[in-house]
Amino acid sequence: MVRTRFAPSPTGFLHIGGARTALFAWAYARHYGGTFILRIEDTDRERSTPAATQAILDGMRWLGLDADEGPYYQTQRMDRYREVIAQMLEEGTAYRCWCTREELEAMRAAQEARGLKPRYDGRWRPEPGRTLPEPPTGVDPVVRFRNPLAGATGWNDLVKGPIAFDNAELDDLIIARSDGTPTYNFCVVVDDRDMRITHVLRGDDHVNNTPRQINILRALGAPVPEYGHLPMIHGPDGQKLSKRHGAVSVMQYDDDGYLPEAVVNYLARLGWSHGDEEVFTREQLVQWFDGSHISRSPSRFDFDKLRWLNAHYLKATSDADLAVLVRPRLEAEGVSIAAGNADLALVCGLLKERAQTLKELAAQARMFYTEPAIDDDDRARHLDSAPPALAGALGGFAAKLESSDWTAAAIGAALKATLADHGLKMPQLAVPVRLLVFGVTQTPSVDAMLAAMPRETVLARLRSG
Repeated sequence: MVRTRFAPSPTGFLHIGGARTALFAWAYARHYGGTFILRIEDTDRERSTPAATQAILDGMRWLGLDADEGPYYQTQRMDRYREVIAQMLEEGTAYRCWCTREELEAMRAAQEARGLKPRYDGRWRPEPGRTLPEPPTGVDPVVRFRNPLAGATGWNDLVKGPIAFDNAELDDLIIARSDGTPTYNFCVVVDDRDMRITHVLRGDDHVNNTPRQINILRALGAPVPEYGHLPMIHGPDGQKLSKRHGAVSVMQYDDDGYLPEAVVNYLARLGWSHGDEEVFTREQLVQWFDGSHISRSPSRFDFDKLRWLNAHYLKATSDADLAVLVRPRLEAEGVSIAAGNADLALVCGLLKERAQTLKELAAQARMFYTEPAIDDDDRARHLDSAPPALAGALGGFAAKLESSDWTAAAIGAALKATLADHGLKMPQLAVPVRLLVFGVTQTPSVDAMLAAMPRETVLARLRSG
């Protein structure tokens, strides 16, 4: 049974790279009918915050990445970690080290002076026939893992292929600090063993941690998961993803008007492919995501492609559902959608072809619920400098609208009849009508726009010109 996990540290928001890791682990578990676990690695008490934890949970919920188990919190498992450390000390796979900070610094300086890689030299490591010095007084020891000295530790990475590290290059890792708190790599191993994790998908910045974790798992007699390390996501310029590239909180994408379906689709294509498919549902992703076809190269974040994809999902969303999503955005800006106003679902249907995000859609929808604010240049060009026939045409159009059916077809017929009556071309009347009623010069079909507005509002604004 496949068991995957997403294990973020709550020292900041859930950014887009972490979200992709979570998505891949979730999709892999779903594809194989397995279990997806959420684990909060909050042992860094100085940097971990409740707000960051909540941001992770909110981001996962918004993306629809539902966990089958968890969230588990490492801070609630301290007794378990101490229990395993005691077991390892007793079995001899771990040992206490009384090196002071000053001794370690001197050790590293001497090694660097000889051109060696700085590493712990094992001076407190128990070996057959070796006599260790008496522990110094007043020094609280750390606990180190007794790493194998010979051979290599390797694995067949699900993404990168075979990887191996010489054990001689891996020094004896600290698994418990001098105050007794366990360290990151140790907690991860105990959690993965206890939670029976079978597959670990994570960023390739963890590659160097993997041989250490494998060796600890083997020392505990635990199964070793399969590992897959995902290349980083870069900005459009090929540099490390930063805030200006989109490395912001996942919830910022919600604020900016992106649909979670579009973000999930886009993230899935960042470093993974299924043929030439660009647009696919969550269900199709689960069907296809078997762990193959993950790129070994970094991906580039492309905002234009994300916006294009979001526009696709926006257009495919029903008008009624869009109204539910747009309403709170308008109300947050003090725009009232009161009874008697234009029907918001109808408005969304009219405007969604011209919007790429919910934020843009809400901004365009404002014109149906606020008084028009006509730009001075537009007024001068399209109203003040209009042909003399315009005033009569506006009055005649309003008179026709008083008695016509309130449908786009009937309003369109009234508009064409008015043009014929006054010898005007369509832009000479349609643009001033748009300005007076909506405050803008360009909209979708003017007859459909007017039909969405209350008749009384349209007549009052036309006569104000």
